[in-house]
Amino acid sequence: MERVYEATFIIKPDVEEEARNEVIERIKSIITDNNGEILEANEWGSRKLAYEINDYKTGYYTLLTIKAEADLVEELERNFKIIDDIIRYLVIRVEE
Repeated sequence: MERVYEATFIIKPDVEEEARNEVIERIKSIITDNNGEILEANEWGSRKLAYEINDYKTGYYTLLTIKAEADLVEELERNFKIIDDIIRYLVIRVEE
């Protein structure tokens, strides 16, 4: 059953703009290649972290609102873990 999710991820602040865009496009293509739908994409840009993560005080925030099956969410989380440039991520289901 398709549900709506919000996927937020933080990219390391020292990643070049071109590489950062590649990471974002890679995540978007994982969603679309697995029959998910991107409802909204917001790049919040560079923000101060609430607490230091791996010696980083800032990060580049991106929020994607997606419609997807649960197995796509598992695949997304697997990729968030293995992409070195992502320091944190969170995927939550949006109540309808």
